[in-house]
Amino acid sequence: DLQGGLYGVPNRERRTKELLELVGLADKADTYARNLSGGMRRRLMVAKAMVHTPPVLVLDEPTAGVDIELRQMLWENVRELNRKGVTVVLTTHYLEEAEELCDTIAIINHGEVVACEPKRKLLGRIDQKEVVITLDRDLDAVPETCRQFEDVTLEGRELIIRYRRSHATVGSILEALGQSGIGIADITTREADLEDIFLELTRRKAAA
Repeated sequence: DLQGGLYGVPNRERRTKELLELVGLADKADTYARNLSGGMRRRLMVAKAMVHTPPVLVLDEPTAGVDIELRQMLWENVRELNRKGVTVVLTTHYLEEAEELCDTIAIINHGEVVACEPKRKLLGRIDQKEVVITLDRDLDAVPETCRQFEDVTLEGRELIIRYRRSHATVGSILEALGQSGIGIADITTREADLEDIFLELTRRKAAA
């Protein structure tokens, strides 16, 4: 209510209970802020920022220093705010957080914006994928039919192939392996994530 008064929000328009429920603090409505845990205070700050129903909300590292469970809760708070029509500008050092929550991502390196694009477009910048194939037997060396691919390693029964989508496909890799007569026990694939993109962009800038 104090925050609402500071922003000139009339009593009838204040949404104290609704906002506390949104951030999971309804049961702490009568508790002094100084008696809340650090994580609860962070959630309270989000609620306070929403008192006057802003169209744009800026959150500066809202999950810094909190545990995993609380981080997940804060992520859901941010999603709920966005679903309600609030544009959220989020700054974070956690790349997985940006990838999980944001539609558009800007990467800043030493004060310079090196990228600002929709997430899907940004993640598409790196052409590389990785497939890990668990074989049905131990091998002494990479199968001859798989040496055509640019980056192939053998670790125990795991054959790890990194390839460019423009040069190969999982289908062509499996076909090559099939020609060697080796069976497959399991297969997993991995695409470039935001961490890969970040490292690529910052290294490129450092080398320039």
